[in-house]
Amino acid sequence: MKRILVTGAGGHLGSNLVRELLAQGHAVTAMVRREKPALAGVDVPRAFGDVMEADSLPALFEGHEVVMHLAGRISIVGDPNGAVRAVNVQGTDNVARACLRSGARMVHCSSIHAFDLWAHGPDSMDETGPRVPAESTTHTAYDLSKADGERVVRALLPEGLDAVIAHPTGVLGPHDYDPSRMGQVFLDLYRGSLPSLVQGGFDFVDIRDVVLGLAACVERGATGQSYLMSGRYVTIPELGQMAQAVTGRRPPWFTSPMWLARMAAPLFQGWAQMRGSEPLYTGESLSTLRRRCTVDSSKARRELGFVSRDLQDSVRDLYAWFDARGVLR
Repeated sequence: MKRILVTGAGGHLGSNLVRELLAQGHAVTAMVRREKPALAGVDVPRAFGDVMEADSLPALFEGHEVVMHLAGRISIVGDPNGAVRAVNVQGTDNVARACLRSGARMVHCSSIHAFDLWAHGPDSMDETGPRVPAESTTHTAYDLSKADGERVVRALLPEGLDAVIAHPTGVLGPHDYDPSRMGQVFLDLYRGSLPSLVQGGFDFVDIRDVVLGLAACVERGATGQSYLMSGRYVTIPELGQMAQAVTGRRPPWFTSPMWLARMAAPLFQGWAQMRGSEPLYTGESLSTLRRRCTVDSSKARRELGFVSRDLQDSVRDLYAWFDARGVLR
C-alpha cells in the first residue's frame, strides 16, 4: 500500500485512476482545483490546489510517497491564451520540482503526442522514437507542450528526481463525465447529430487499461523510463461501425475525404467560435488523423504487465455507462 496523490484527479483519466488505486488498496488523495462530478460519491480525500501555484505544492505533496501527475490541458485549436503551454510545461515543472524536494516518486502521464509522428518512418514506433523538436513551429501547440513537458521532467533526473513517464495513445471508456472529445463523438453517433464521418484514424486504447498501466508504474516502472500504452489503430469509419454494432444506430452515410475536411475545417472552427462551442474538427485534429503509425507497447507489456482489450468491448462498455447514467434517454 502506497500513499499516492493524483493531480488532475477530476478528469476522465484521473477519476478512473483514482478508482483503480483505491480498489488496489492504496491510500489516495485526489488533487483538484474544485469539486468535480467525476469524483461524486468516491470516498477519497481532496487536496484543493493548482499545479500553477508552485509554492503551495510542497505542503500538498507532504506525506505522499508517489505523485501521479495527470493535470493537463488538451487543445485542438492552438494555444490562444497560453494556458496549454503554461499548464503542460510550467505546471509539470512545478510538480517535478516539488516531487524532487519531497522525495516522492513522480509518475508523469505524458502522451503519444510528445512523439514526432511525422518524422517517424513506416515501421512500428517504440519509446526510442523522436520527440517533437523543441521550439517547433510546424507542430501543434499541444504536441509541443507535451514534448516540452517530458523534457522538463527529464532535466531533473540528474538531480535525483525519481520519475517514470507514461505515453498513452487516444483513450476512451467509462466514467466520461464531461464528456471527453471522443465521448462526445460516440454520443453524437448515437443521436445522429454528426453531419459526416471523416477519413483517417488513430490508435485508441481503453482508459481502464491505461490506468492499470499507470498503477503498475508506481512500483514496477523504472526511473527515467518512458512507456508507450497503446491499443490499436482504427479508422473513424470503423469506430462508427463499432458504435452501430452496440447501439443499432447507423453512422452517417457520407465519409468526407481528407482534402474536403481540411477545406471545411476553418468554417467549422469559425462557426464554433461564434457559438462559443467546441468545433467538430480543426486542421490540428485532422493532422493527427492523417498520420498512420503502429505503436509498439511491448516494453510496457514486458515491464509493467500492460495489456489492451478489444476496442469493441470498450465501445460497448462506454455506451453501457452512458445508458446507466441516463445520458442516452
